[in-house]
Amino acid sequence: MKPKNDLFLRASKNLLVERTPVWLMRQAGRYMKEYRELREIAGSFKNFYKNVDLAVKASVLPKKILDIDATIIFSDILTPLESIGMVFDFKEGEGPVFENPIRSEGDIDSLRTFNVEDVCYVGDIIKGVNQELSREIPTIGFCGAPFTLATYMIEGKGSKDFKKTKSFMYNNPAAFKKLLDKLSDMLINYLNFQIDSGADAVQIFDSWAGYLSPESYREFALKPIEKVIKGLKREEIIIIHFTKGVCGFLDDLLNSRADVYSVDWMVDIGKVKEKLYPKVSVQGNLDPYVLYGDRNTIEREVKRIIQSWGKDSGHIFNLGHGLMPDMEVDKVKFLVDKVRELSKR
Repeated sequence: MKPKNDLFLRASKNLLVERTPVWLMRQAGRYMKEYRELREIAGSFKNFYKNVDLAVKASVLPKKILDIDATIIFSDILTPLESIGMVFDFKEGEGPVFENPIRSEGDIDSLRTFNVEDVCYVGDIIKGVNQELSREIPTIGFCGAPFTLATYMIEGKGSKDFKKTKSFMYNNPAAFKKLLDKLSDMLINYLNFQIDSGADAVQIFDSWAGYLSPESYREFALKPIEKVIKGLKREEIIIIHFTKGVCGFLDDLLNSRADVYSVDWMVDIGKVKEKLYPKVSVQGNLDPYVLYGDRNTIEREVKRIIQSWGKDSGHIFNLGHGLMPDMEVDKVKFLVDKVRELSKR
């Protein structure tokens, strides 16, 4: 059954829309007291995203509180890595920490084959969200891109300079590509499972590819995403490609053959439109930190982005990255309301 509000899907396909659809990255998060209450019940972040009931409740909060036009499931980009043998946990204030980071080609060879049964709860979350919201809006699944997942696996945790990853990449390019290839195969199966479970769209998050040079980006980040997207069950499913730090790679993006390209705030969306539209649709790109400003500032920035795109379809309003834990729900709701008001055709 198709969602009743299909604005997001129509804009993704550059079909006629009566206003710009809006959803937000990290729209279910710690800035909501209802989310924090669910997180406390879960006890740990990993327990949270593996608990179908709690994850469904978290996923639907933005629809109930913000009235957004699409919901993205509550999960984590690292979720499928346990299936291939990576051992990690989330430490408060530090993020994910791996017990067995990749240090050699032998470590890559010892990775297990991905088994979709290990992440069956993700499919149940998608089904639960569709049922809980009675198909009011589209449901978005997601994954981390091969390069971004590889950085976590090699660094062993988050990083500011990706020194270990780049050292491995430049000193052992064949082994690094082998890792990316294994991750690409895993993600094809993982995303197709999400599609089979009822996702209307899937977003590929390449959060750290913006730290690469254009040449390295094309070789080590873009090619694996091309492979992933080529292996997906496209049909009516929308594929969104998000690279943080995308401004240096705009000319290359179309090679991935996604339907929608999500861009951060470091590029003018009007210029993105000139390069990519109407071949594809574009998502973005408010600087999340605008939400620390007052309502006049928020309204001004929303208006600027909407006017920069113009009256054409093909634009999905979103942030250039995710909401922060200390942001105010009232301001986020104000943002969503202003997009709905100011973008009416």
